[in-house]
Amino acid sequence: MKSILLKLLPRSIKELAKKCLSTFSILTVKLFSINGFTASIYYLILDRSFYREHKASLLGRLSFQKKLKQVDNSSALLRRNIHRLEKGLIMRPRRASFAEAYVLETVEVFILAVQTKGFCKKELKWATDVLQKYFEVVEDQGRISLARATFATTNEPVSGNHSKAKSVPYSHASLPAPSVEFEELTQLYTRRRSVRWYQDRQVEKKSLEKAVNSASLAPSACNRQPFFFNYTADGALASNIAELAMGTVGFAGNIPALIVVVGDLSNYPSERDRHVIYIDASLAAMQLMLALETLGLSSCPINWPDVESRERLMQNKLGLQYFERPIMLIAVGYAMPAGEIPFSQKKSADMLLKEIL
Repeated sequence: MKSILLKLLPRSIKELAKKCLSTFSILTVKLFSINGFTASIYYLILDRSFYREHKASLLGRLSFQKKLKQVDNSSALLRRNIHRLEKGLIMRPRRASFAEAYVLETVEVFILAVQTKGFCKKELKWATDVLQKYFEVVEDQGRISLARATFATTNEPVSGNHSKAKSVPYSHASLPAPSVEFEELTQLYTRRRSVRWYQDRQVEKKSLEKAVNSASLAPSACNRQPFFFNYTADGALASNIAELAMGTVGFAGNIPALIVVVGDLSNYPSERDRHVIYIDASLAAMQLMLALETLGLSSCPINWPDVESRERLMQNKLGLQYFERPIMLIAVGYAMPAGEIPFSQKKSADMLLKEIL
């Protein structure tokens, strides 16, 4: 009925109605944006844009609590706390005693990881080495002595996972010297363009694995790495998923492989970190696309709209948990030589760099 009425109405009436609705919308936003409370009322009654974020954050918190007692192949809490211990170990000057507030919690989740079949051996080795280093240098205070005694009971079963090289903090001087000059790096940045036209050529999983391993070296808050990459090298499926993102009309059918970058809110015990999934995943995604370029593969990041109907479609398509949120899509393939790319003029440093005075 609505569509029929819209067809019957004169264009002038429809344009007037559209203008009135737009004016009303602006006035409503102006009224409710007075303070945080009225803004919350607005999004409670008039606009449900943040509905999924609210629910996903709560479900993420619940999942985080569940994982404190039952881990799988990784532990967000262990990764965070071991990283905190590392920051304490590299402090200058290093304090004689630190981490009393959370070291016992760290040892307890470490023991749970040791007892979990299938837990990541590299993560376990890192945690073991850092805890050993910590107890070598720290002075007992409060719960540190209890944590030390508890950790001592795990040394024997974990030692079999060790290689000679320790996964502990190291000096900056020991890093490999850069083999890439600034001009060469800039050339790689210039080379990486958003490519939408690809050859009819299969993208190998090995290439994606190499690129993801490189992307995993990107910085991440407390080293939690709260993201993962869903992918398909099936052109038909890649196109089908790409169409969910909107804005891909005309080139979605030309995508040979697709990566969906997904953020996992179950890595956090509170809402304050809910946006870290976007920061960390984006840092990794950029490294991923640059790594792909060095392997002869081109890519195109595809914006993911925060639209509830689209979120549900993606959730069902990928089998995601409610607290696992799509961050972006990345089309991947071998560029069609004759395919054109937008010029996309970029802002320069004099526009982007703002001095803090």
